[in-house]
Amino acid sequence: MEDLQDSSFGVPSAMSIADELKEYSYRADMWWNHAVVTHILVALFGMGSWIAVNSFWVELPVVVRVLPEGWNLPAYLSVLIAFGNVGPLAVTLTHHFAPGCLNERILIHVLQVLAVVASAFLALFWSEVTTVAGAERSVAFLLLSVVLSIVCCTSNVTFLPFMFRYPSKYIRTFFVGQGLGSLFPCIVALGQGVGKVECVETENGTQPHYLSESFPAQDFFWFLFVMLGISSLSFLALTYKVVTSIKKEGSQDLEQKIENYVGEEVHPLQNEETPVSEERVELEKKNPAVSFWTLRNIYLLLMLGISTALTNGVLPSVQSFTCLPYGTMAFHLSVVLGNIANPLACFVAMAVLLRSGVGLSFMSLGGGLFAVYLLCLAALSPCPPLLGTYGGVAMVIISWIIFTGLFSYVKVVVSTLLHEAGHTALLWCGVFIQAGSLIGALTMFPLVSVYQVFQRAQDCVNTCS
Repeated sequence: MEDLQDSSFGVPSAMSIADELKEYSYRADMWWNHAVVTHILVALFGMGSWIAVNSFWVELPVVVRVLPEGWNLPAYLSVLIAFGNVGPLAVTLTHHFAPGCLNERILIHVLQVLAVVASAFLALFWSEVTTVAGAERSVAFLLLSVVLSIVCCTSNVTFLPFMFRYPSKYIRTFFVGQGLGSLFPCIVALGQGVGKVECVETENGTQPHYLSESFPAQDFFWFLFVMLGISSLSFLALTYKVVTSIKKEGSQDLEQKIENYVGEEVHPLQNEETPVSEERVELEKKNPAVSFWTLRNIYLLLMLGISTALTNGVLPSVQSFTCLPYGTMAFHLSVVLGNIANPLACFVAMAVLLRSGVGLSFMSLGGGLFAVYLLCLAALSPCPPLLGTYGGVAMVIISWIIFTGLFSYVKVVVSTLLHEAGHTALLWCGVFIQAGSLIGALTMFPLVSVYQVFQRAQDCVNTCS
């Protein structure tokens, strides 16, 4: 009788089943479903949104010396990037006239594959020249620029709405990744030696001597290919995590029944870290819970559009005019430290989230004051105040850091608040980010490239004595 009562010969007890389930759940969740892993994947996913366009701008000093367009290439790029807005326009119209018909996950996969393939072709054929209408043109470089511009512009209205599936704190991680997408190309370009110049005394006076790069542009574009590949793989991992989380949600009821039978508390498999299901997302797209167009949300969107117009369009167009009069070192430090301030502001937003509209308005006003100061420096180029002093160099660098940090924080906080308003809010968040960037760039393009309102400082030449 004792042998028959031994548990090894009978049915396992409910307690042993619960223990096995807990042990299995712990092993499965120990690393793959840990919140840190999700944050890393989200950051790497966000990194791929604008890294291609950022890479074009930082590598311009190298490619303009090879391609036949020369220093007219920035004007071409500005137009091509503006043309990339056909992508977000098409996505926005589809959401408006056919709500729920656009599968964001599949569209993001298509965009990322397109970006990876285009970056590989860019690394292989960027310097190829074709004769068009009797003149040499870099057709391959320009066409691939169009493709990558469409991908980057469309990412604002696809990547951000996809993040609705995750808790709002992951929006901040997403913007950390976007900041890294600006920082990494700058660091690689600095290591490459882009824009390094030495002043050499000759018989004809002081002349600039431009140093050759440590590695060619082709290697830089292969770096872009690797970064876009990492971003694509990170998104694949995120979509897999969504599927596994939804599967685990179905097994939660069974575990709850065992908990009740045993009479002890077991940690649920589903928690606040788990993304919502695709069905819930599609339902929210078609039937939003509340009206999105409130005065508060409109004000947040306008604040977001103005901040991105300044950070993505207006001030980057004149950064060289604000910094180069103080020297190439001031320019490089402003670019790198400003791009470091972007992800740092996102980290601050993870710890301290300012929900007050008044507080955000004051932060925007503070960032606007530094923007005005930098625009004044650009207007006074090549002879800005405090030229040739350490104070002038410190002022321009600090201004770029504070300007970028304040508006980056505002952008992240506003996006987080809009996340709480639903999927539609994140779609319009991406629309206003893209619209602000486009308006800022188009406003500055004629002033910089056509009417030449701003004057460049000449290397190794003092014109302000």
